[in-house]
Amino acid sequence: MTHVVDEVPLTLEGTPPKTLGLLDQGALWANLAVSLLGFSGALFLLDPLGGAPLTLAAALAAALVGSLVGTAMVGLSAIPGTQTGRPAMVLLRGLFGARLSYIPTVLNIVQMIGWGAFELWVISKGAMAIFGDTVPYQVWVVVAGVLTTSLTIWPLGSIRLLRRYVTIGVIISLVWFAVEFLSKAPPQVGGSWTAFAPAVDYVIALSVSWVPIAADFARHSRSSRAAFTGVVGGYTLAQVACLGLGVYAVAIAGSAAVTADGTAVFGPFVAAPLGALFFAILVLREADQSFANVYSTTMSLQNLMPRVDRRVFSIAIGVLTTGIALVVDVNSYGAFLGVIGAVFVPMFAVLAVDYFLLGGYSRWNTEEDAPARWSMLVPWALGFVAYWLTTSTPTVAPWDHLWAVVREAIGFTRQPWMNGALGAALVATLVTLAIGATARRAAARRAADTRR
Repeated sequence: MTHVVDEVPLTLEGTPPKTLGLLDQGALWANLAVSLLGFSGALFLLDPLGGAPLTLAAALAAALVGSLVGTAMVGLSAIPGTQTGRPAMVLLRGLFGARLSYIPTVLNIVQMIGWGAFELWVISKGAMAIFGDTVPYQVWVVVAGVLTTSLTIWPLGSIRLLRRYVTIGVIISLVWFAVEFLSKAPPQVGGSWTAFAPAVDYVIALSVSWVPIAADFARHSRSSRAAFTGVVGGYTLAQVACLGLGVYAVAIAGSAAVTADGTAVFGPFVAAPLGALFFAILVLREADQSFANVYSTTMSLQNLMPRVDRRVFSIAIGVLTTGIALVVDVNSYGAFLGVIGAVFVPMFAVLAVDYFLLGGYSRWNTEEDAPARWSMLVPWALGFVAYWLTTSTPTVAPWDHLWAVVREAIGFTRQPWMNGALGAALVATLVTLAIGATARRAAARRAADTRR
């Protein structure tokens, strides 16, 4: 059996149902944009370099610009999924070939498992912010893991559940907290626009982390327009609102306290009138984040093992992420986002250029014997390098030092206005176009030789 009625096929051999409309897609992506981690992540938005905080206007502008750029990438990466009906990592067979697609597939599995563990951690910490130590952290992790795994068994049903019931509760909660925080937060004064580019980098990384999974959901969309509009509209509105709310929550909690403990930002939410109730809605909603990560891990695994029942993968990954969440360390959250951006922004650019501009949509081969396209690794790799040459966002000291040495060796001076994500996308785009032009000229010469 490869189908459950109106659900995702159990293996890649089944035909995906097209049941998700614009409201389904919009609700899904809006909920994915509202993350409890995003509230404490407002610290990275306000002061991405450490010691050079943005003005409130600059921070909100960075949130809007970064969200629009990032979600446009996610939305475009969703369209091939709608048109082909294939999951995200299976789509990469058309870009790199079947065997070479295993490289980004493994990378995506690693990042999705990491994200899944992060989300179980934050769900549990959010629950403890409401109920205290009455229930141990480990119990909350297990409960969240069981809920997450259950949702992945019926993914399309879970998305419809989000649209019908959860989204309304989330909107009411965000409005409630916005009114409360705006009346109590101290005035946001001082700062500059100096760190605007790295702040945009951070927000793009938040958004673009979903590029490798967008097609997993868009393959069930009724139209490409619904998939694209749902991503850009739903995610952008919700992420800007989430980051803006986080700015004020950090101001109330105190940036020093949030720096020392990211979960300190939960305090103002719980302390607000009826805060425990509305914050509980946000904590429960966080399960859609862990659900999306675990589900897309199963889709990635099906690119490696296409005839294995996805439910088997879901249970195995659910257990694994739950186990990791019991011992996870989230102190490298900002660095983790930087790595995601560096890997997947240039990969998206290569995919978009090849599929939309070089006519790839007419010859996209996602079969298990799709031939290797080694040339497509070149723009991806050069885009990765360009990201680290141009980004100002700090990660971990040894890695940042390595790229400082590389810049000095090649005589490259990074300017304050440079943006890593855009630099990576630009380089990957130009190199992919050059490879495409070279291939067309070679094909024309072969055709001319044949006519002779």
